[in-house]
Amino acid sequence: MEQAGTSAMPGAQAIDGMIALTGAVLRPMTITVDELKQHASALADPFDLRCFTTNRFIRTVDRYRGVLLKDLIDLAGLRCDSPGDFKRMVFVAIAHDGYAVTFSWHELFNTPVGERVLIAHECGGRPLSADEGAPVLFSPADILPAPRHVKRLARIVTQVVIL
Repeated sequence: MEQAGTSAMPGAQAIDGMIALTGAVLRPMTITVDELKQHASALADPFDLRCFTTNRFIRTVDRYRGVLLKDLIDLAGLRCDSPGDFKRMVFVAIAHDGYAVTFSWHELFNTPVGERVLIAHECGGRPLSADEGAPVLFSPADILPAPRHVKRLARIVTQVVIL
């Protein structure tokens, strides 16, 4: 069943301006930046972007507006082949340049972090362009915002970790 404002996943290749949700999901899909704007949005407070390793100030980032990551994951639905699979799920957010960050199911759905992680389509009240990194995944609940500030987000891959 296809959700409104989404398209079936055409393949694994990243397409500029689209985010693919793949892996252990019931409905693999892609969503465009324009389609993000049709979903309920959340706001992040302005913040200072700093280098993770040196704490050097990079720039001040105005208020982001976007869709909560967990809301997009809910749209795709989680595939749980065995009882409790969701408790072992990780979500890997991957940029076009290969930069990747992770979130756990517990972190997104069982802590306040999940109420704030968003995929931004707007900054400072104006649409983000591809040159500005749209779409941008951002985790404002993190102590340092730089490590999980992903520009040009290409895909979210859901995986069940089995040890």
